[in-house]
Amino acid sequence: MADKQDAPTAAVVVGPDGMVSGWSEGGRLLLGWTAEDTVGHPVADLLVDPPPPGFPEGHGADPTGVVLLRHRDGSTVDAVVTAHPLSGPDGQAMGHVMTVQRWGRRPVIADRAFEQSPFALGVYDPELRFLWINASSGRVIAHSEEQVLGRKYREVLPEFDRTLFPERDDKPYTDALAQVARTGEPTRLITVFRPRGSDYANAWATSIWPVRDAEGRVRAIANWGFDMSAEYWARQRLLILNEASGGIGRTLDVIGTARELATTPVPGFVDLVSVDLFDEVLRGEEPPSGFPFAPGETIRLTRAARHSAKEDADEAPTLVTHAPGSVAARCMAAGRSTVELSAGPGQGGEWAFGPGLAADPAHWPPGNPVIDESIAADGLTGRITVPLRARGALLGVVAFSRVDRPEAFTADDLILAEELTAKAAVAIDNARRYSRERTTALTLQRTLLPQGLPVHEAVEVASRYLPGGTGTEVGGDWFDVIPLSGARVALVVGDVVGHGLHASASMGRLRTAVRTLADVDLPPDELLTHLDDLVLHLASDLRPTGDFQPTGESGATCLYTVYDPVSRHLTLASAGHPLPLIISRDGARTPAPVHPGPPLGIGGLPFEATELELPEGSLLALYTDGLVESRELDVDQRTAELQRALNHPTTSLETLCDTVMDAMLPQRRTDDAALLLVRTHALDPQHVADWDVEPDTAQVPRVRKLAVDQVDAWGLEEAAFVTELVVSELVTNAIRYGEPPIRLRLIRDTSLICEVSDASNTAPHMRRARAFDEGGRGLLLVAQLTQGWGTRHSTNGKTIWCAQNLPRPEPH
Repeated sequence: MADKQDAPTAAVVVGPDGMVSGWSEGGRLLLGWTAEDTVGHPVADLLVDPPPPGFPEGHGADPTGVVLLRHRDGSTVDAVVTAHPLSGPDGQAMGHVMTVQRWGRRPVIADRAFEQSPFALGVYDPELRFLWINASSGRVIAHSEEQVLGRKYREVLPEFDRTLFPERDDKPYTDALAQVARTGEPTRLITVFRPRGSDYANAWATSIWPVRDAEGRVRAIANWGFDMSAEYWARQRLLILNEASGGIGRTLDVIGTARELATTPVPGFVDLVSVDLFDEVLRGEEPPSGFPFAPGETIRLTRAARHSAKEDADEAPTLVTHAPGSVAARCMAAGRSTVELSAGPGQGGEWAFGPGLAADPAHWPPGNPVIDESIAADGLTGRITVPLRARGALLGVVAFSRVDRPEAFTADDLILAEELTAKAAVAIDNARRYSRERTTALTLQRTLLPQGLPVHEAVEVASRYLPGGTGTEVGGDWFDVIPLSGARVALVVGDVVGHGLHASASMGRLRTAVRTLADVDLPPDELLTHLDDLVLHLASDLRPTGDFQPTGESGATCLYTVYDPVSRHLTLASAGHPLPLIISRDGARTPAPVHPGPPLGIGGLPFEATELELPEGSLLALYTDGLVESRELDVDQRTAELQRALNHPTTSLETLCDTVMDAMLPQRRTDDAALLLVRTHALDPQHVADWDVEPDTAQVPRVRKLAVDQVDAWGLEEAAFVTELVVSELVTNAIRYGEPPIRLRLIRDTSLICEVSDASNTAPHMRRARAFDEGGRGLLLVAQLTQGWGTRHSTNGKTIWCAQNLPRPEPH
């Protein structure tokens, strides 16, 4: 039985008379008969059934048919018989040589299997000339085996010498065949091409391998392939969606997100995308409710993005109109997508399955596709128009168009376009909401910041505030310049933790609190202590109650400094804030020997104040950390860069501000940055006069005369009368109710300032005296005669001051 199963091919020589004249060993192995049994006997005796007409010349059956032969043991053998005619030298017929092969054993069954395989199979010589193809391959390449045998692959199929989608970096299929022939290494690949007679691009999974002889030499190249278009294009759609998930919505910018939507599906899916949005969406406002246009009204939108496979640059936003009844208008009104094709979709080739079920009309949603030949006038083969909706609101409309590729859109393509649009719609709406909140926060921030810095004799100032980039929320940076008593000035810079409306509102509270505490003339360390308590109370107030859930964080940093132009002393304290850069006129940096305290809102830890004397004309740079933050460099390196940027002593402060901001801030900054530049001035010593006062009321007339003489010496005769009265009242009060030492000081600045200091910490109170009271009118009189008065405390007592406005000098 084993011999039967493994029997080789039998060779039989049959004469013109039908008698067997030759018998091979293969015949014995196949049928059991020996040469002695068969030679001289009719060949028909080997047949189970009567011989068909013409046997053995045509062996009476289809060459691929089966003949039943007798085995010597009485069984039958299914065999395929092929007759080859024999001729003599003069062309005389000499019979036939017949080959007999068992059906179901190699090579017969293998030949039939490969020939009838639904996969495309082919064999080529090392020069890529066709040796054999099966029927499936012939149908795919639209050639019969007889048409291609002996011809080169590139000659028969020149389209396989290039790629259908060069952007995919596909290798031409012919190159892959040649590589296997050259290297002898098998390969596998997916190739995309458009079969002849098909309207669809098909993806084929193929394997190519060398065919070797017994010595291992490459004698031929074989390949097989099957159409996996449905699976391939489904995977390509998933890849596009995956790219969209990471590529759309990366920035909280409406225009940027629209451009991300426009660029993602080009060129893998379509050739041209346009995104049209309502102006309200671009401005960060609420989109129109419902469909805001009356029937017959032209719709005006802004083309926020347009991207083409043939154009490198995106176009700037432009106004576009959609006429009543246009596809875009109908889509927006109905809230449904529309697919337009320039011609009805054709069928794929017999073995080019195309897009599978997605091309089945039953797979399309109602009303699609629309066959509209007019779009061909615009150079389009197809267009999908999708309304852009998010959270129930209509934002605009998106159009996906194919220009060059002849493939008709399928229902799966419509699903992809709608998925892309849905992802982008949410991202655009998020960007719109962020834009609205950011605009609100930025407006609040700018409203709460100083609208104009005060002109002060003690300092020259300039400032800049830049919010973070468009992808970040507004922070809580602030700065301020606050005039104080005694010709002094407070310089403040701070930063609230967090971003958004919460940070802006908290910044406004803190700036107001600093101004209020500055009016009390508290020293910097004490002011920060009170400010720390305020931040703690604010954090306590923001604890969730009922349905209110606060957002953001609490806490802030603050640097508070006081500059006195009389002594040229700078007193400063920091609550977790970067210390100022102090640069003298020669460019040397003056260190600020102070240790920053904890940020505001920690509570319970002290703040340290430091006082240092500044050279006249010193430059102070107060800034927030957004100016020096960097991912590449540490703070010390960035601070050194800031110092180099400031080293322009002759430049105006306004110009220097611009120079610093340009040098220090990257284009894509992630945090707010505030900068306050201050150039200090010293008050002329001739404009300050002070006297020690003995604690005796008899000294009041003498002190009064000294003050009047000094005012006259300054040429301020008009202020002499008021000065005489306020000096008299303030000095008398200090002698009666204060403690020595007592000191009087006059300062001529933009106003005439009178200060009386004593060692008592008791603060006076202004009250209205009754008709028969002998006292109680002093401070009331001072308040009515001057434009400002107050009390400031120090470690050595208190100072009561008042100020008279002086007439502005006439311009030269």
